[in-house]
Amino acid sequence: MKALTFSLFILCVYACTTPQSKEEKPSKVQLIFDTDFGPDYDDVGAIALVHAFADSGQVEVLATMASTDYDHVAATLNVFNTYFGRPYIPIGVPRDSAISDRDWQGWSDSVTAHYPHHITSNEQAEDAVALYRKILAEQPDSSVTIVTVGFLTNLANLLRTGPDQYSELSGPLLVEKKVKVLVSMAGAIPAGREFNVFKDGEAAKSTFDSWPTPVIFSGFEIGEKVKTGLPLIANENIKNSPVKDVFALSIPKADQDSLGRMSWDQTAVLVAIKGAKPYYHLTEGRMVVQEDGANTWKNDGKGHFYLTENWTSKQVEHLINQLMMHQPVKP
Repeated sequence: MKALTFSLFILCVYACTTPQSKEEKPSKVQLIFDTDFGPDYDDVGAIALVHAFADSGQVEVLATMASTDYDHVAATLNVFNTYFGRPYIPIGVPRDSAISDRDWQGWSDSVTAHYPHHITSNEQAEDAVALYRKILAEQPDSSVTIVTVGFLTNLANLLRTGPDQYSELSGPLLVEKKVKVLVSMAGAIPAGREFNVFKDGEAAKSTFDSWPTPVIFSGFEIGEKVKTGLPLIANENIKNSPVKDVFALSIPKADQDSLGRMSWDQTAVLVAIKGAKPYYHLTEGRMVVQEDGANTWKNDGKGHFYLTENWTSKQVEHLINQLMMHQPVKP
C-alpha cells in the first residue's frame, strides 16, 4: 500500500499542473542547468530534480554548465548525468577566470571515486561560453529556459560575446532571441548579501543589469526554510545512489543540517521546470546588485520577479524530498 501511495504521488507531481496557455507552459522545457556543483550540496538535489523531470518527459536537458572550475567539476557533473542515464549531456566549464571553490565535505571526491563517468578532467569538457552560444543558436526562438544555481560567471561572459561561427548575433541579441526566461537562485529579498551573488559580484551585477529577458529570482529566504535529504538517507530501498551518498556523507558534518539541508537550488529548478504556480506567487520589480555583491530590490522596476510563498515551505519540502528519491529509469 505504501508503494502504491508513493507511486500515485509521483504520478501527480509529474502530471498535475495548473492550467496554463501553451505559450506559458510548453510540452517539454528546453533547459540549460548552470551550477557551481559545490561548494554546497543542494546542487546535487537540484540535478536530481532535473533528471526526475526529464525521465517524466517534461524536460530536455540541453547542457549542464559549471560556473566554477575546481579541478574535477566536469567529472563530478558527468557522474550524475551518467547515473541518470544521460552521459551524453554536454558539459561546459569556464575557460577564463572563475571561482574555484569546492565542497569541504569531500563528496565530489567520493562520487568520482565510486561511480562511473567518462569525463575525467575539465579539459575534456567544452568551453562554457562557446557551448552556450552553440546551443542557443541551434534552438527555436524564445524556447530556452536557463536555470542558474551558482555564480553568474558564465552568463556575464556570454553577454560580452560578439558574433562567431555559431551566430552572427552578439551575446545580448542571441540571448534576447533564444531565451524564454532565466530562473536564478540568487540574492535575498528585499535586501542582503547572498553567496551566489557576492562571490562573483561583478558578474552578478553585469548579468542582472543587462539581461534582456525576464528573470525570476528564488531568493535566499525561499530555500532557507526548505530542509531536505533525511527521507532519502532513510530510504533503505535506494542503494548505490550518488545522490543519497552525498547527503548521507554531508548532513552529519554540520549541526545546522540536522533537520536536512537547506534547499535553495531545488526551489529554482522546480520553478524553472514547473512554473511558479501553484507553489509561489511572483512579484515584479528589479534586483539591483551593488559593487560589493550586496543586493537590494526596487519595487518600481520591471523585468525581474521574485518568489513569495503560496504553498507552505513544508509542502514544498515534502515535494522536493519525494523528487530527490527518484531513481533512474531502466532502459
